[in-house]
Amino acid sequence: MSWFGRWRRARILARHAIPVDAFEAALANLPILHRLDASERTRLRESASLFIHDKTFSAAGDSGIDDSIRLAIALQACLLTLNLGEDSYRSWSEIILYPDEFLRSREEMDEAGVVHHSRDILSGESWLGGPLVLSRADVEASGQADGFNVVLHEFAHKLDMLNGNANGFPPLHRGMDAAAWAQDFSTAYEDLCRRVDSGEDTAIDPYATADPAEFFAVLTEVFFETPHLLDAEYPAVYQQLQQFFRQHPLAAMPSGQRLEFHEHD
Repeated sequence: MSWFGRWRRARILARHAIPVDAFEAALANLPILHRLDASERTRLRESASLFIHDKTFSAAGDSGIDDSIRLAIALQACLLTLNLGEDSYRSWSEIILYPDEFLRSREEMDEAGVVHHSRDILSGESWLGGPLVLSRADVEASGQADGFNVVLHEFAHKLDMLNGNANGFPPLHRGMDAAAWAQDFSTAYEDLCRRVDSGEDTAIDPYATADPAEFFAVLTEVFFETPHLLDAEYPAVYQQLQQFFRQHPLAAMPSGQRLEFHEHD
């Protein structure tokens, strides 16, 4: 980081740091953050403060924008980048918040050249180079360590888009093996697709089979929300995400939770 970048960062934190009491209250309401140690919590507060300062939050419909929802989004978004660069969410600036799930119209042309129109009900959406859209109701349901997290899901897409359209292959760090990433993710994706197609009631959300981009986003949710599940289902993918995010949420879980899971196995 340049001297100007360091000066700007220090200036923002001196003037706009999240108040400690507000940070602690938000942390208490998000079980997926309880595993963080004191140093990680300090860095998360700084990253979230910078995030809130640099991003614009816009309301759609009658959705309200207040400090609590900004903080819930920022903390979870910055959990993904806690050990990555603070410029990971560069090149876009706006977060649009709907009160609940929203409709999106879509046009697709099939192989015969026929255009099909559809309307999807969404809880979130990420646009390449553009805003990120979230349902407030789903944001408020995220972070409870139960496997669902629309914030992690959509911000995972943003990380995936750092090298172009989302395709489940974000830019990897130096030292990571691109061929191993492709092999491990492809093997797991094909396995989950097979299981879903056969009618199995999978523990991992079947939406992950929509395409490789959604697979990466859904498994990012699982990695942070219920890491024991991902490690049990697809340990190679868990290890790839551990390298990518430079975090090991399973190791940081309370020992009682880990023992309870392994005994169930």
